[in-house]
Amino acid sequence: MTRYILMVFAGACSYGVLSTIVKLAYREGYGAAEISFTQALLGMAVLWLLVLSREKVRFRVNWPLLWTGVAIGMTSFVYYLSVRYIPASLAIVLLMQFVWMGILLDWLLFRQRPGWLQIVSTVLILAGSVLSGGILKEAPAATTPIPGTDGQTIGILLALASAFLYAIYIVANSRYGKELNPLRKSAVIMTGSTLGIGLVNLHSLLSQPHTDAGLWKWTVLLALFGTIIPPVLFAKGMPRIGAGISAVVMTVELPVAMIASGILLGEQLDGVQWCGVVLILAAIVWLKVGKGAKAKEDLESTA
Repeated sequence: MTRYILMVFAGACSYGVLSTIVKLAYREGYGAAEISFTQALLGMAVLWLLVLSREKVRFRVNWPLLWTGVAIGMTSFVYYLSVRYIPASLAIVLLMQFVWMGILLDWLLFRQRPGWLQIVSTVLILAGSVLSGGILKEAPAATTPIPGTDGQTIGILLALASAFLYAIYIVANSRYGKELNPLRKSAVIMTGSTLGIGLVNLHSLLSQPHTDAGLWKWTVLLALFGTIIPPVLFAKGMPRIGAGISAVVMTVELPVAMIASGILLGEQLDGVQWCGVVLILAAIVWLKVGKGAKAKEDLESTA
């Protein structure tokens, strides 16, 4: 059991360093479109090679999974855009809002009405976001201001949009493709991701292509930590430890992102902000543990 928990833990830590890597790539002049597209393209190629090495592939279009891939692809692209305007530590806090957004989507689309546990957890997550995001103190200047706009506001809106897209991805991923091998499912999703990012940014990719070694240096890192290592580790670890424990372990993504941005980017958090991070983590863990306990009670009551 410990071995598989460590697999999920390592996958979540991999996700946590992505925003810091993107910030470092920005410093060398690369943009969100080329970074996210080449990352998805390389990840798709590696995943399909792994699939082809294990099974005979029958090519059939799975539209629900492709659209699921478009959702996660646009999540990455919009999230990478957000860290151009706001600190990586704030962007990851806003991305974590996908938890309550997913609850809301389940309610609106599938009539899964939230209980008191989900409502209280949502309030705690929002409160923790206010504290950890430093919203109560003076906002830092935007790194790439746009004339006539507030760069900080743009970054916050983009990060929240990425959280909403991530919530869509999670809801769709939990409902489609259950019959597929996890590795093949990941490959199909990454195909949709590549197509989505490529089509949205077609003009930018064609007009200002970067194919130098510098771009591929960052692409390899992002693909490894974002689209290759996590899916493989999750595919092996999650079925062994269950969705509930997996969801709790994956909350490590938030503090890892904070620590990485502090060490590599010099983004420092004060005590109040760390209290906000702890509050968000506690709310998510409480939500996942509470849902697991309730599901167990329901199962026992029907037995």
